[in-house]
Amino acid sequence: MDLLHVFILAIIQGFAELLPVSSSAHVILAEKLMGYDPSAPDMTFLLVMLHTGTMFAVIVYFWKSWKDTYFSSWESFKRQAWYVVLATLITGVLGLALQALIKHVFFGGASSFEIEHLFSNSKLMAAALAAAGILIILSSRLDRGQQGNINLRSASIIGAVQALCLPFRGFSRSGATISTGLFLGVSRQRAEEFSFALAVVLTPAVILKELYRLVHAQGGQAVANGQLSHVITPSLLGMCFSFGAGLLALKWLSSWLEHGRWHLFGLYCLGFAVVVLCIH
Repeated sequence: MDLLHVFILAIIQGFAELLPVSSSAHVILAEKLMGYDPSAPDMTFLLVMLHTGTMFAVIVYFWKSWKDTYFSSWESFKRQAWYVVLATLITGVLGLALQALIKHVFFGGASSFEIEHLFSNSKLMAAALAAAGILIILSSRLDRGQQGNINLRSASIIGAVQALCLPFRGFSRSGATISTGLFLGVSRQRAEEFSFALAVVLTPAVILKELYRLVHAQGGQAVANGQLSHVITPSLLGMCFSFGAGLLALKWLSSWLEHGRWHLFGLYCLGFAVVVLCIH
């Protein structure tokens, strides 16, 4: 695995993961242009480690505001934690149901089906990017600087929308969840905080799943013999690079969201959807 390619992918991941423009679509396209197979276990592991780097960036960046919002009192913590857990449970249940539906309807229930098989479908990726772009633009037009907080209803709906992002690479998770919050009258700051709190909860589960896939694909003996070091070492370096890029991306996102430039991310998604189709 070329370290220069890892660096490039890490920078792309760091910015695209935390900006509402779909990191998966950008990284998968970059992998294809570099000649890598996005669904290969080693590339999947690299992508997971890059996600880990951005997760740490999210924790560092939002820690102060989360402390004020979620840990200001025991009652506040219980209420906000319940909203995060509820949204995550809804995401998990609906996400698994959606994956099962896709498997049986479009893949004939194939036992070897993995959701990563959808990664090679550029048309589907472009459609997801376009859908995310339209959602972001519409939410920006309807945003009137409302000051609502997350409640039971908004947490449930955001969790359901987040489930749609899991199987479709290109449908930005942060873009969809923040936009949904804005549609529901949640303030920009609270929508952003809640969206990334959900991301931090989801990421460890994704990491464990992909680690299992990697070990299963390469064989347990390979892990025991240290034969995966060619994947682990560059992936750890990539994680550090994506952490730094992620911090810069979050400052960018917060600034544009605060100053009414949210719709520009939607326009970018529409433009990138065209690029994906043209490259395909």
